[in-house]
This record gives sequence, C-alpha cells and structure tokens, in this order.
Amino acid sequence: MHFEAVYLARHGQTEWNVAGRRQGRHDSPLTPEGLRQARRNADLLSGHQIDAIFTSPLGRARRTAEIVGETLGLQAQVLDELAEVAHGAWSGLTSAEIDAGWPGQRAAREQDKYTFRFPDGESYADADVRAGRALAEVARSDARRPLLVSHEMIGRMLLKQLGVAGSLQLRQSSDLIYRVRSGGEVDELTAAE
Repeated sequence: MHFEAVYLARHGQTEWNVAGRRQGRHDSPLTPEGLRQARRNADLLSGHQIDAIFTSPLGRARRTAEIVGETLGLQAQVLDELAEVAHGAWSGLTSAEIDAGWPGQRAAREQDKYTFRFPDGESYADADVRAGRALAEVARSDARRPLLVSHEMIGRMLLKQLGVAGSLQLRQSSDLIYRVRSGGEVDELTAAE
C-alpha cells in the first residue's frame, strides 16, 4: 500500500456514548456536540489534501463522513469492512448490565482483549482481518491521502494494520484524528475549540 498518509477519524459523539451504552453494530444518533465535533474535524482536515473519504456503513459514522465531505468537496464511499466490532449480546448495554448478565466476563476480556470474542459477536482478532481487507480496498482506489471515518475499536485494528505500535491500548476521542505515515509514524491532530 503506497499511501502518503492515512487519516483515521472516529464518528462524533452519540447519545449512547453519553449514556455509557455499548454500540457495536447498533446505532445511536449524533448529539449536538457530536455534530460540532464533525464540523471541527472537517475544518481541521481542509488543509490536508484529503483525496478520498471512506466510511463505515453505520449511521453515526456516515453522518460524520457526510459533514466532513461537504467541507472537503468529496463524496464519502461506504466500506462495509469499516463497521465497528460486533458487540453481539452486549450491544446496547451498560457495564452494570453486562456485569449482571455475564459475571466476570468484562474482567476476563481485560486479560486478553485481542482474542476475547463478545458473546454472539466478534473479537479484535476478527476485526483485525477486516481492517486489513478495508485498507487493501482503499489502496485499490488509488487514493494517496484517504480519510477513513469509523469507530474506536475497528480504528485500533486499522492502526495495527498500518504498523502503529501499541494500537490496542490507544484511545480515540471523537475530536482526535490520527494521521499515519509510512513506517507506522503517527500524529494526533485535534481541532482548536
């Protein structure tokens, strides 16, 4: 893959983010703050010569990508492989609800996050394969400076595929954009308030 740089953005804040509910493949609308984050990220990226936008099929990411695309004059292309890690039976639940239904499982997940599979869902290992396929598809588009709008968990696997060390421990807020250059060199871009 011969990118000059790959930009990774997370969708804007959602109602379920505020409520502490796991979304996975379920969806929740952007909050007013989430819409502001998308607009600030669009303004931030306007000077970076982004030449293509790819987005997760989930509504929160698509809406974020549309806002960025309007500013950059680009149409976002939906890429199914960018969907968030499937949380299965934990989708829509809070930590307390998960602990009540699956005692000890959140702690078990902490012991091996990469291979732990959400009940009826996916693991990071599963998502890692999808992330590789997503980047291969983006590379086939001939984009040199693509923006991928997705989610925090699949974003970690995209970073891993791009050679960023320690990607599983990275956190990505909705107002942070990662710019990854060759060799896994990563910069954090944030818009000033």
